[in-house]
Amino acid sequence: MSSSKKYKWFFIATMLICGIAVGLYFLKMDRKKKEAAATRYKAFGIYMPENYAIHGIDVSKYQEFIHWSGVKNMQVKNIKLGFAFIKATEGLSRKDEQFTRNWKKANEAGMTCGAYHFFIAGKSGKAQANFFIRNVKLGSGNLPPVLDIEHLYNSNAAALKKELKIFLNTLEAHYKVKPIIYTYAHFYTNYLNEGFDDYPLWIAHYFEPQGPRINKQWQFWQHSERGKVNGIKANVDFNVFNGDSADFKQLLLP
Repeated sequence: MSSSKKYKWFFIATMLICGIAVGLYFLKMDRKKKEAAATRYKAFGIYMPENYAIHGIDVSKYQEFIHWSGVKNMQVKNIKLGFAFIKATEGLSRKDEQFTRNWKKANEAGMTCGAYHFFIAGKSGKAQANFFIRNVKLGSGNLPPVLDIEHLYNSNAAALKKELKIFLNTLEAHYKVKPIIYTYAHFYTNYLNEGFDDYPLWIAHYFEPQGPRINKQWQFWQHSERGKVNGIKANVDFNVFNGDSADFKQLLLP
């Protein structure tokens, strides 16, 4: 092999080694950054984001029979669960099988509770709102009602936004408070990025150690769907509130 060819292969090998070393360095730095932003709690079974004082969960029939006293009393180091969003209704006529019991028992246990409606695109926003209102009585100290929108189905974006507005306006007129919008980060960016800025936002974005990647102020962040909680056999969605206790209290119904 000529000296020029040897030099060429030496140069390529050196560049490959340098590239691997740089990649490993940044991978290590990224891991350290994530470890600094979130800490794994064995009792919860997940990494919990740091720098948030108020943590909570959301549940539906899929968590089955919940012992709410166990949820309320669970504490790991300085973390307690301060709120729970509970699924109430879906579409035009489906009430969550566990809602009545969950709502009663969670409130009795002293949890700060909110109720949410799973919105079906392509169906009447007014009818869905009225169905939610018939099934959910909110009072002082409860969280605002929640619109959960996750799928476009066969609807188009313009039609969806129109019906969502009708739903939100109907709930606001009845409960005298702006509803919260729950959705995934990509869904909000693709379909709700205009016309919904005035509503409190609850964003689902997993595997992000510091917060959801979205260019919008948010109030709640669903950061995991694999949490463990005393009193609940199944996995649970975990959330944090983006603010302090005074901000949280201001959000509650008077």
